[in-house]
Amino acid sequence: MDAQELKQYLADAPPSVVRLEIEKHFDALTDRQKRYAHFVSRASFQGTRIVARQISPESEPIFDFILALHKSSEGDWKALQAKAGISDEDLDHFLQYAAQFLGNNGNYKSFGDSKFIPRCSESAFAALAATSPEAQNFYNATSGAIFSADKPSLLHLGYPEEGHMTTYYPESPDITKVEIDAVSAWMEKKGLLPENTRLAKKKDGLFEIWIASANTTVPSEGGDIGKETTFKIEDGVLAGKTITLVYGDFSKELAAVTASIRKAAENADNEYQKKMHDAYAKSFEEGSLLAFKESQRFWIRDKGPMVESNVGFIETYRDPAGIRAEWEGFAAVVNLERTRAFGALVDAAPSLIPHLPWGKEFEKDSFLSPDFTSLEVLTFAGSGIPAGINIPNYDDIRQAEGFKNVSLGNVLSAKAPDEKIPFIAEKDLDIYKRYRDGAFEVQVGLHELTGHGCGKLLQETSPGKFNFDKENPPISPLTGKPVTTWYKPGQTWSSVFGSWSGSYEECRAELVAMYLGCEFPVLKIFGFGDGSTDIDGEAGDVLYASYLSMARAGLTALEMWDPKSKKWGQAHSQARFSILKCFLEAGDDFCKLDYKGDDVQDLKISLDRSKILTAGRKAVGDYLQKLHIYKSTADVEAGTKFYADMTYVDSDFWGKKVRDEVLRNKQPRKVFVQANTYVDEATGKVTLKHYDATPEGMIQSWAERDV
Repeated sequence: MDAQELKQYLADAPPSVVRLEIEKHFDALTDRQKRYAHFVSRASFQGTRIVARQISPESEPIFDFILALHKSSEGDWKALQAKAGISDEDLDHFLQYAAQFLGNNGNYKSFGDSKFIPRCSESAFAALAATSPEAQNFYNATSGAIFSADKPSLLHLGYPEEGHMTTYYPESPDITKVEIDAVSAWMEKKGLLPENTRLAKKKDGLFEIWIASANTTVPSEGGDIGKETTFKIEDGVLAGKTITLVYGDFSKELAAVTASIRKAAENADNEYQKKMHDAYAKSFEEGSLLAFKESQRFWIRDKGPMVESNVGFIETYRDPAGIRAEWEGFAAVVNLERTRAFGALVDAAPSLIPHLPWGKEFEKDSFLSPDFTSLEVLTFAGSGIPAGINIPNYDDIRQAEGFKNVSLGNVLSAKAPDEKIPFIAEKDLDIYKRYRDGAFEVQVGLHELTGHGCGKLLQETSPGKFNFDKENPPISPLTGKPVTTWYKPGQTWSSVFGSWSGSYEECRAELVAMYLGCEFPVLKIFGFGDGSTDIDGEAGDVLYASYLSMARAGLTALEMWDPKSKKWGQAHSQARFSILKCFLEAGDDFCKLDYKGDDVQDLKISLDRSKILTAGRKAVGDYLQKLHIYKSTADVEAGTKFYADMTYVDSDFWGKKVRDEVLRNKQPRKVFVQANTYVDEATGKVTLKHYDATPEGMIQSWAERDV
C-alpha cells in the first residue's frame, strides 16, 4: 500500500477527546441509586476485554500494552519519553493513538470498521515497550499487528473468505459464508439464539458454537436447547458434519460481570429492576439468551427509573453475518427536564404514525407506548457511544410487548473545541450552527421512537397461524396486488435480511424521522414554533438544519466506503449516503452539489428550503414506502436489490472524486473520557472521579478502571 492510500488509515492527529459531563446529575441521586449505578457501571466495564476480543486478535494485548506503560511510568509520560529516548512528536503520536484505541475499545474504528495505525514509526513503539518487561511482553503479543498494512483487505472488518478481519469466527480462516449461513439456519431451526455466540470451524468436519458464559459446562438442567451438546447433521450443506456447543467463552469476564450484576440487584429501586438483574445473572452465568430475553421483558416494565441501564450482547452491526452481537453496557441518569419533551412525543406518536405512507395493514394493531427518557451517561462500555437507543432488538418482544427509547443528552451535546464544518455553504452556517443540536434531538427522538418503533411484520407466527388475514392478504401499495411473501415460523427480520438488516433498518428509521420531522406540531413539542406550518420561522430553521445535516452526513459517509473491497464499513453511513442520493434525485432542483472543477473542490450542499415540504418530503416518502413494505412482507429479494441500488457507489464520481474531497476535509470523530465511580465498603457511599479531556486523561481513566 502506497503512502497516499495509507494516510486514510492513520490515527487522528489530534483525536477529538471530549469529557462526558455527569457530576450534577449523579449528585442528585440517592445513595442507593448511586450504588446501583456503580455496580451496573462495573458490570458494563468488566466486559471490556470481551469487546476487544470481538474486534481483533491484537486488540487485547494492545490494551494491556498501553496500561502497562502507564503503570510502569506512573502516568509520567515525559519521564517515560526520556527513558525510551523518543521525540516529542513520537510521544504525541503514541498518546493520540492510545486515546483513539481506548475510545474505540480496539484498533478498528467503531464508526467505520476500518483499522487505524499510529502516525509514528514502529521503532518508537518498540522503544517504549523496551522500558518495561511487562509492556514488552504485551507488545510482543501483538505480533506486529499494530502497524501491519500489507494486506489491504485486513484493514476492514468482514468475512474471512473475503480476506477481512473478524473474530466472530475465531481460528477459522477458511470458513465460508455458505457454511456460516448453514450453521445459522440450523441454529434457527433448533431455537438456539446466536447473539452471544461465536463460530469456529475445526478439522474433520467439526463446527464449534462457542457460547459466552461464566460456567464452562452445559447447565445441569440443560441449556436453551437442552442438555445435548453434540449434533450430527444429516442433510443439506453440512451433511455428515458435526456441530458441538462449547460453553465458557469469555468465562473469566462474565464471572466478574455476574458478581457485579448481583450487587446491582441488591441495590435495585424496585422489583422489576431486581428481577431484570436476576435474569441477567442467569444469562451471563449459564449462557442463556432465553434468560436474557426475560431480562429485557422486565427492563421494558421498569418505567421511569432514575438510573437507566442495559447490559449484554446487544447490537449485531459488526458481525459480517449480522446476527452475532457485541458486548455493551450502560448506566445513565435520567434528565427529567428533557424527558418531558420525549414523553410528549410518545403521547403524540399514535397520531403521527398514521401520517406515514402505508396503510394500517402494514402497521402494528396498536402502538405500544414505550418509556422514552433523556439520559445523561455515566458509563457506556462498548466500542462506541450512540446518540440514541431503541431496544430490545428481539422482534417477538417488540411486536407484542414493546420496547424502550433513550436519547443520550450529554453525548448529543458534547462538542470539541474549534470544530470545523465542511460542506455547508457560508449563507447556511449561522442557521446550521444555531439549530443543529435542536434538529439532532428531534431527529433522534423520531428515529428511535417512531422509526424503530413503527411497522408490522406480516408473519406466520406458528404453523397455520397468521397475524394477518391469509385468505384476504393486504394489498401492496407498490404493486396494487395482494402480498405474496411473509415471515415463516421461527424467522426474524435479521435472520431473513441477514447482513443487510442493520443498515436497511437504520435507513428506514432515518427516513421516518425526516418524513415526520415535517410535522410542525412535533417541532413545537421540542420548543420550536407554535405548531403551525411556517417554513420561514424558527421551526422552519430547525427543519432546514435537519435536512442540511442529513445531506452533509450523506456526504461525509463516503469516508466509510472502501473502494478496494467496494464495501460499506458502517451501517448508518451507508443509510445516510442513500438518503443524500434520494434528496439529489428528488427533482425540481430540491438538492444539488455545488463545486469547482473536475476534482469537485470546495464542495457545498445547496438545498432549497422552500421545497422541503413538497419535492423533498415526497422523495423521502417514496423511498420510505418501498423500504417499509419490503421489510414488512419479508421480500428480501426485492428489498436488498433496491437498497443495494440506492447505496451503490460508482468508482468515478462518488467513489473517487467526491470521496477524495471528503477525505481532504475529514474531521476526527469524538472519543469520550468517562468518569469512574468508587464505593466505600464501610459506609456504602459512592464517589465520582472525572478526568481531563486529553489523551493522558483518557489513559488514566482506563488505568484506574482496573478491568
